[in-house]
Amino acid sequence: MRFSANLGFLWADRPLPEAIRAAQAAGFDAVECHWPYDTPPAAVAAALRDTGLEMLSLNTLRGQPGENGLAALPGREAEARDAIDRALDYAAAIGCGAVHVMAGFAQGAGAEAVFRANLDHACVRAAAQGATILIEPLNHHDAPGYFLQHLDQAARIIAEAGHPNLRLMFDCYHLQIMEGDLTRRLRALAPLIGHVQIAAVPDRGPPDHGELDYRHIMGVLAEIGWDRPVGAEYRPGGLTEGSLGWMAALRGI
Repeated sequence: MRFSANLGFLWADRPLPEAIRAAQAAGFDAVECHWPYDTPPAAVAAALRDTGLEMLSLNTLRGQPGENGLAALPGREAEARDAIDRALDYAAAIGCGAVHVMAGFAQGAGAEAVFRANLDHACVRAAAQGATILIEPLNHHDAPGYFLQHLDQAARIIAEAGHPNLRLMFDCYHLQIMEGDLTRRLRALAPLIGHVQIAAVPDRGPPDHGELDYRHIMGVLAEIGWDRPVGAEYRPGGLTEGSLGWMAALRGI
């Protein structure tokens, strides 16, 4: 199994290009990030080129302080599409193949209609550059009121949208908290999954303790033919280098 370092949490105290180089030195196969926009894309592209790592994904902007995305917010469509366009432009500049479109805090049919329309915009725009759009259910403890919380909801939106480049971000941490039954859900939803992320439950620490047996999860991913790096999106609880003991244990599965 191959792994991607989520640089929103790992080496988060370093400038993004330095974090990319640290991930390569630590043995990661790829990287991903949250919001890279304060770093010139040329600097990120140079670090990726120097290390040979791929940037798997990045997020659209969250919006104003206290917000968690814009794409499902009625009345904010222009801002949401600007955020999508900015993310896709940045992704193209660094050779990143996927953008996670963050929905934000909203509920109801109006929010879903806005979300769908913004995803249509994102998918059409992304298709022109060969990119994937990701959507991710978040748990209601870390993100209370987030529009997208359940796998069935995400799967329905993906299926009804009809865009082949709209995929599911399967974050084991969020989904274990909300729904559990991850083995069956991974198998059932495999055709829709665009990226997988891992962390311990419930503390979001390194994936070597807690409720989930990631040896089992990695085995299921191998069974379904998953061949992309799995994203390590956990809080290291100190220096990142001291949190990496899990990787050797899971890599051979």
